[in-house]
Amino acid sequence: MAWDWNRRTCSRRGHVTYAPTEPHLNERLRTQTALGEAWRCLRCGDFALGGPGGSGRAQDAPSVPRGKALRDRFILRLLAVERLVRGVLIVLIAYAVWRFSNSQTAVQQLFNHDLSLLRPVAVHFHYDLDNSPIVGSIQKTFSYHRSTLVATAAALLAYALIEIVEGFGLWAAKRWAEYLTVVATAAFLPLEVYELTEKVSYLKVGTLALNLLAVVYILLAKRLFGLRGGAAAFEAERQGASLLEVETSAGEAPAGDRAGSTA
Repeated sequence: MAWDWNRRTCSRRGHVTYAPTEPHLNERLRTQTALGEAWRCLRCGDFALGGPGGSGRAQDAPSVPRGKALRDRFILRLLAVERLVRGVLIVLIAYAVWRFSNSQTAVQQLFNHDLSLLRPVAVHFHYDLDNSPIVGSIQKTFSYHRSTLVATAAALLAYALIEIVEGFGLWAAKRWAEYLTVVATAAFLPLEVYELTEKVSYLKVGTLALNLLAVVYILLAKRLFGLRGGAAAFEAERQGASLLEVETSAGEAPAGDRAGSTA
């Protein structure tokens, strides 16, 4: 069974009805039932009991996302949630790095103390702490200058803010956010590929695949950077759907189809 984005959205958010002032459209959108008047939903096309949600000229009818537009918005909002979660996590990491830069000596002393306590246990289990790659990586961070750690925290915070801005923009379906997401994500793809050459992990592979799919999808679906007709084709598609919203819901064919049928 095909997924009906229109009806499923209406089941969650309710119907969107509108009473155009043009008599012929008003008659087609309105019907009388034994339970009272009903108006056709501009999203799913079904009749809903009760008065219209708004009224005015057909060209002023609300632009209601339908079908493919609803699917695209759903996908973008999934990406938005992923960007927001990632942004918050990076903010926490940046804060941890900053805190570490302010108490680096104390943390090092605590680590050395705990390491001394763990050494007998490690010897018992035949684990060489002195040559452990994990211990070596931690000890290496103690050699970093405070200015380096502060700069790292600032860079992480800037990256996190970009992710959070992307998330809010994608959730609101802003076109500038789509450009920002494509540019920012593509800029970090070489780094992600380089990390895979150093060490392969399922998380790194999954992140790279997700970012690649996100870039390709947004580029093609939203016609960015001139692809598939560019901004002009995107605006024409969106405006055309908006202008025909009432007429389509009323069951009338677009002007081009009517002309073809009379030829």
